[in-house]
Amino acid sequence: RGVGTDMIGINSAMLPIGILLIAPVIPALASRFGARKVAIVAALATALAILSYKVFDVLSAWFLIRLLQGMTIATLFVLSEAWIVGSAGDRNRGKIVAIYSSVLSASFGAGPLLISIIGIEGWTPFLLGAAVVTLGATAFLFIREDAQHEPEETRPSGTLNFARKAPMLLAAVGAFAVFDAASLSLFPVYGRQNGLDLATSANILTALILGNVLLQFPIGWLCDRFPSRYIMATCALVTTCMLLLLPLVIGTTVQWPVLVLMGTTGYGVYTVSLVALGERFRGSELIEGSASFAVVWGFGALLGSVSGGLSMLASASHGLPFSLALVYLLLAAGVAWRQFTHRTGARSV
Repeated sequence: RGVGTDMIGINSAMLPIGILLIAPVIPALASRFGARKVAIVAALATALAILSYKVFDVLSAWFLIRLLQGMTIATLFVLSEAWIVGSAGDRNRGKIVAIYSSVLSASFGAGPLLISIIGIEGWTPFLLGAAVVTLGATAFLFIREDAQHEPEETRPSGTLNFARKAPMLLAAVGAFAVFDAASLSLFPVYGRQNGLDLATSANILTALILGNVLLQFPIGWLCDRFPSRYIMATCALVTTCMLLLLPLVIGTTVQWPVLVLMGTTGYGVYTVSLVALGERFRGSELIEGSASFAVVWGFGALLGSVSGGLSMLASASHGLPFSLALVYLLLAAGVAWRQFTHRTGARSV
């Protein structure tokens, strides 16, 4: 439609801004009105937001719609993730969370694929998008809220409060968000800068997502058998090694297994974070932690896009993988330092 990429980028930023605005108050909303009711309202509001893009088909309106959509989507993520990690038993939590991560990633890939089939003209994509969200909301009808929220004493809540309880968990989510945002937005550009054609550059993301979709289950299986801190540190170190190896193999067939393994362990950091969250927290603290995850993810996503772009300006050839390797190396070092200086539970992070 002739809108510049700078304006498209600013408009896209409205969604993570909406996440940052709503996430701190989600625990209070769930406590006041009930998590299931809040989730259902959020799902219906998301469906209405999707339809609103077509009803108010002007760029200025899309800024507000995207902001509101970020708020409703964040509510769905926070409450659904809290339910999943809280309901999964200790014996199988890692595997269940891994399945969730794989389904989530597959659905992210299915959306653009669906658009490529049905197109963007008319009401069809908007009606179908709203229908998918509404259909998904029917699952909330089967949530037994009394089993999820026991009466608890009122206590201070918020990201800063939760950060004192689980600093490395939030650090892990932040590192993942930087990796996620930078890789999704800039890895195709990195491929082009290193001589890959357009199709091959786009397939870099396919390889990363493939690792996330197909190989999260082994990470979840490991989390059920070994302390989460070990799995998280291992994922961070393997991702660091793959990022440092990528400049040496870019443009060769070896780049594909490197990218798949990078996607597996890079995204696996978030899977392990969710498992550790469910291991350590229950009830309102679990929702507080999930909301804190959303806040940190929002900041990390904004930072990842900006820092990734700056790293590519500083070093056009390989600044992106080197900068992301540094992020995950710092995460691995932080987990090791936390374990060495603060002896926590045998399976905590």
